[in-house]
Amino acid sequence: MTKPVAETKPAAGGSTAPPLSPSVRRHLGKSLRNHYADSLTEPVGERLETLIGRLDEPQDRATRS
Repeated sequence: MTKPVAETKPAAGGSTAPPLSPSVRRHLGKSLRNHYADSLTEPVGERLETLIGRLDEPQDRATRS
């Protein structure tokens, strides 16, 4: 036997899933922060560091399409 589910109108994104309760949102947020906390202290890779450094360089008009 299954429990009847009330139909809901799709949200702007088209999802029909009910919104998450505040306690579930807090739990998910805390879990994600704990999961990704180490990545904030790890060094950035050499390739990414080079790309970040290039952000400060002025662009040459000849290289733009």
